Amino acid sequence: MWVVPEQRSVVVGVDGSPNSMAALRRAARDASDRHARLDVVRVMDSGKGPARRPFQAIKEWLRLRRLVAHVIPRSRHMTTRLRVLHGEPGMVLAEAAGRAELLVVGARSHSEHGNPLGGDTVPVVRERARCEVVICADQRAAAGDSR
Repeated sequence: MWVVPEQRSVVVGVDGSPNSMAALRRAARDASDRHARLDVVRVMDSGKGPARRPFQAIKEWLRLRRLVAHVIPRSRHMTTRLRVLHGEPGMVLAEAAGRAELLVVGARSHSEHGNPLGGDTVPVVRERARCEVVICADQRAAAGDSR
């Protein structure tokens, strides 16, 4: 009997924010170094009406594809999987990384709740993910780089 080993993977959450783009750059570098597939995940609010959900998911998938193409050079050969999922971001990302080696997420520098890591996603991911978690911030934004 043939047993196909599971493909190694690095999961990254991307929403287009500067910090999520920093996470994408970091995840792409880590996936390449680990010879792993890069799973790029966009989590959408599940509160959207069911009739609009498929169209919005397609639109977000195309946007995700453009973002990835902008960040990852064509010269870098790696398997990349784009996924648009629905639900609460922290829970969805932790579940998407269930068999991953690494989960990379971006975090705002400040949260309205006083969380120094920003937002509600990071604490949930840190608590629930079964793999290593890396939290990124866009250092260029902090330095005032307008790029």
